[in-house]
Amino acid sequence: MANNTVFNVTVCIIGILILTIHIVNLLIKKNKRDDEKSFLDFLIFTAVHFATYLTFSFVKTVYTGNAYIIAFYTVFYIMNNVEVFMLYKYMKNYTKRSGKNEKAVNVINYALFAVFIVLDIVNIFTGIFFTAENGAYLRSKTMILSQGYQFVMFVLIAIVTATNKNLNVREKTAFSLYCFLPFVAIIFQNVFKGYAIAYASIIIAIEVLFFFVNVQKNIDLANEKEKNKDAQIKIMLSQIKPHFVYNSLSSISTLITINPDKAQAALDDFTEYLRHNLSSLTETRLIPFEDELKHIKTYVSLEKMRFNDRITVNYDIKAVDFNVPPLSIQPIVENAIKHGILKRIEGGTITVKTFETAHNYVVEVVDDGVGFDMQEVNFEDNTHVGINNVKFRIKNCGGEVTVQSEVGKGTSVTVTFKRGL
Repeated sequence: MANNTVFNVTVCIIGILILTIHIVNLLIKKNKRDDEKSFLDFLIFTAVHFATYLTFSFVKTVYTGNAYIIAFYTVFYIMNNVEVFMLYKYMKNYTKRSGKNEKAVNVINYALFAVFIVLDIVNIFTGIFFTAENGAYLRSKTMILSQGYQFVMFVLIAIVTATNKNLNVREKTAFSLYCFLPFVAIIFQNVFKGYAIAYASIIIAIEVLFFFVNVQKNIDLANEKEKNKDAQIKIMLSQIKPHFVYNSLSSISTLITINPDKAQAALDDFTEYLRHNLSSLTETRLIPFEDELKHIKTYVSLEKMRFNDRITVNYDIKAVDFNVPPLSIQPIVENAIKHGILKRIEGGTITVKTFETAHNYVVEVVDDGVGFDMQEVNFEDNTHVGINNVKFRIKNCGGEVTVQSEVGKGTSVTVTFKRGL
């Protein structure tokens, strides 16, 4: 067996073993993400690709007719293009790209893929890339052009991932390395003819993708889930403040002798308030906005029991058919009361407004309280745990929080949720 054949067989066997381990790892995983499904398809096809080449390495000494040689290599040329096509699909699902640029790259991808598949088939009759004589594979002078689709897509994938602001350096490096290694290997393979250098580079590149992208993303998501759980605990604890519980119970106790019916209603509100906060601790799903609104009104009712006419809350609700994280809007209303209108002796007014746009549901909490200087407040420091947890949890479900305030005029907090949450 020739040296190049030994090299090629060894590369294929090692590649198949490594790919099989990764494939089994993904197959047994429950609740696979879309990008993991695409990665699994990519790995399975690559394993089939390696197995096909391995088979050819053994049978090429038996099937030496020109027709067999052309058929074998035509299959490999097509498989090379399909593999890059599936890599792009995986990258697209992983990065979740959207917009005009994505559509343009999609058009380029599908158009080039179709053109080069047709050219691979046309080669059978024209020999524009390769031919066969006396049972031997012969490259044409224009053979390098057969990798045109792969070269273009490797460059595009590298550019797309490198310019994606949502990817970190590790992810960008891993995708770029996958594009760079086979790119260089294809060039070397055209110099060292007969050696499957590109296949060896694919194994290395896949290992980088698997461990530095797929596995690391699972670790990041697990850490994010734990962080989200901690945030839920912190915000729940921040909502059930001892002084608020004490003041509410004291007010209810006073009402018992003065107005028993009002005291009973206040006690019901207080019980509902505690129930909602405690249930939010273990609630991992989004809840209907109507439930959050009900909790807001319960909280406002308890505060009005203590501060009477100093607190006025108006509701301008034009949209309710959307979901929010539990305890996401109520803390914003609480901030408006405690740090906004109650800082004024005469109190003030808060308006809770909801509406929908073509792409979003919007919640606005506006107060005419004391306001603050936006330049002097750093929401990232540890003194704003409550609002930071709210912003984190809203961002974690695809929402966005913006704050505008002016000293002496009040504060406006706008929360935007994408439609379909």
